[in-house]
Amino acid sequence: MFVAVMLTNPGNPVLDAPSVEALRNAWGGGEARWLAQGIAAEFDLDAEPSNKWDVWEDLQLRGVDLVVVPAKGRRKKMLLADMDSTMIQQECIDELAEEAGVGAYVKEITARAMNGELGFDGALRERVGLLKGLDESVIQQVLDTRIQLMPGGKTLLATMKANGAYAALVSGGFTAFTAKVAAMLGFDENRANTLLIEDGKLTGKAADPILGREAKVEALHDITARLGLSREDVVAVGDGANDLGMLGLAGFGVALHAKPSVAAECDIRINHGDLTALLYVQGYGADEFIN
Repeated sequence: MFVAVMLTNPGNPVLDAPSVEALRNAWGGGEARWLAQGIAAEFDLDAEPSNKWDVWEDLQLRGVDLVVVPAKGRRKKMLLADMDSTMIQQECIDELAEEAGVGAYVKEITARAMNGELGFDGALRERVGLLKGLDESVIQQVLDTRIQLMPGGKTLLATMKANGAYAALVSGGFTAFTAKVAAMLGFDENRANTLLIEDGKLTGKAADPILGREAKVEALHDITARLGLSREDVVAVGDGANDLGMLGLAGFGVALHAKPSVAAECDIRINHGDLTALLYVQGYGADEFIN
């Protein structure tokens, strides 16, 4: 058994009953259930439709995301999340680079690295090197003035944790940011790179080893083993090439507003919904959300 979930941006609820019924009828699905009126609906299927991606492309033009997942084991026991451009709206290193006067150059490197065009480790070292001499107080300044949480994040964490799930934030960014974001959102733990600081200034280096794609995979294995969970118990979410390892291993790997090359490798692609989409995919209705 499978479940088809149709959802859209909660800030622009364009999902209507005729669209849901038309797809349900075309695919011979079960009775439609509204998870949130105008925002998310689902129906059961006996098999995964062969034309899923053709329908997905058509719905994208209407501002609607479509996900088809196995009905069994939908509610996951662990959330493994990327931070930059996933749990927050910014890339922290880009914001630091703006303060260092090299914003445009660093943003270009970040975009290429996240799209898989550059090796993550080398790209990170190059970008960190351009921050050399920046006063460490800039980190707090960026946190206070530039960093915004991604919509739906607090609800996602609160709802999953209220239902017994564990939450880990695993980032190729920096602990100075993940510690703060994890505390704000309620993550149980966080892992990231460490910016090295001497005499109150950034040295232009990050501590070894660099946490990249493999570190996220290791985090999935380490944490699930410690908690006695399987990878099928995990919902992972990210947007960049360094997230692909964990997205491919997790029971649900969600590409959230991801780079095209990243989304192309994921079965769950959310381009219109916010982070609450991860709850709808797991079968939570809005009346079960913890806000």
